[in-house]
Amino acid sequence: MHLHILGICGTFMGGIALLARALGHTVTGSDANVYPPMSTQLAEAGIGLMEGYDASHLDPAPDLVVVGNAMKRGLPVVEYLLDQGLPYVSGPEWLKQHLLRDRWVLAVAGTHGKTTAASMLAWVLEDAGLQPGFLIGGVPRDFGISARLGAAPFFVVEADEYDTAFFDKRSKFVHYLPRTLILNNLEFDHADIFDDLGMIQRQFHHLVRTVPGSGLIIHPEGEAALDQVLAMGCWTPRESVGDGGDWSAELLAADGSRFAVFQKGEPVGEVQWELTGRHNVANALAVLAAARHAGVPLAQGLAALGRFQGVKRRLELRGEVRGIRVYDDFAHHPTAIATTLEGLRRQAERRQLFLPDAEPATAEEAGTALTAGTAGMVGGRGIGRILAVLEPRSNTMRLGVHNASLAASLSLAHRIYVHAPPDLGWDAARVFAPLGPRATICSRVEEIVEQVAREARRSDQVLVMSNGGFQGIHERLLAALAAAGPEG
Repeated sequence: MHLHILGICGTFMGGIALLARALGHTVTGSDANVYPPMSTQLAEAGIGLMEGYDASHLDPAPDLVVVGNAMKRGLPVVEYLLDQGLPYVSGPEWLKQHLLRDRWVLAVAGTHGKTTAASMLAWVLEDAGLQPGFLIGGVPRDFGISARLGAAPFFVVEADEYDTAFFDKRSKFVHYLPRTLILNNLEFDHADIFDDLGMIQRQFHHLVRTVPGSGLIIHPEGEAALDQVLAMGCWTPRESVGDGGDWSAELLAADGSRFAVFQKGEPVGEVQWELTGRHNVANALAVLAAARHAGVPLAQGLAALGRFQGVKRRLELRGEVRGIRVYDDFAHHPTAIATTLEGLRRQAERRQLFLPDAEPATAEEAGTALTAGTAGMVGGRGIGRILAVLEPRSNTMRLGVHNASLAASLSLAHRIYVHAPPDLGWDAARVFAPLGPRATICSRVEEIVEQVAREARRSDQVLVMSNGGFQGIHERLLAALAAAGPEG
């Protein structure tokens, strides 16, 4: 069968393309925005890409058109599809009908952490020899791809609450038929399709309604928004994670790189890994519970977490030049931004780049240097700073929904550079004014690259946050830093 996929370079639709190709179908696709890593994966799989959304892409007609949720009425290819009466289906529905019905689906839903937790879960199952299939909105480093068929029965899916298609406004995850469901957290997001948190909670309850009584729902202890969802009705056994929950942790390293795990208050083991941050510890607890439900012994799950390599574009080190590290992160919500900055700062403290750990510096010296963003040497050790670079690219950010909390979410950064193109839609200078002279607003990426290259010094960390390609800024920054010379 020949499938043509509209919006093929999105992380979800690109994954659908890879799965369809693995099932033996001929796959082509159209998209207006093509950038790695998805474009690279598609090319390596032999999937043909067409630029734009011209009606000619459907002539000759494929056997089936799979329509991504970025497609809108008025696009030439969509109008042609409807006028010609060609068979079409949404990506989630195709996945449900052609793959998920015969699998034990382990789904990960929530506002934040879905990609990391889903990648972590797929790896734990893989490490246990279960060869799971998966479809994830990122690229787990342990696999190097975002989707694969795997072996029956297990299939891990990142369960997104965004709408399905222009003809199906339900959340994508209602199609996934999970037997094991992780609910990570729930905040207001996607303001382009949801009016308020209550609308999102209703979609989450639709998802809860699809989990069988023989399944398992894993959720954080005492998270009000999710407690309200479950109070609408739940017919499935539940396990909670976090302080006071069925699964809890005690940090044995302040940055979360080592922690003890407890089940119903009893110690069951420890994890030492490369990840940091309390959010990732919470992810780990949920994954342990989900993997155990799928039959992975707890000791095996704990050991597997210690071997987990993480996910591309989740605090991913893209390069180091002259002692300056450049990181890439997908953060595009204030909570995720603040969490990412905290994780990076904890990493830096562990590497003794930050002044509080630079003995024998005094508290007064520490406060002065951190407030001023001073870099140099105190007490014989390097003092690093975080230079944060933000692209407010998501639909919700561009609508200005998070403007009241954006500045505060960046408070742990010493310098902040915001990309604010003329069509941003709101006054970035006003929104980030609470950060004072630490914040610089730039209308062009070139300005950011030039200023960061001029400002950055040894032991600094440059954190780039965007949910898109950001005009290749990471490589441009590394090149500019290298060209700045040994002294920078």
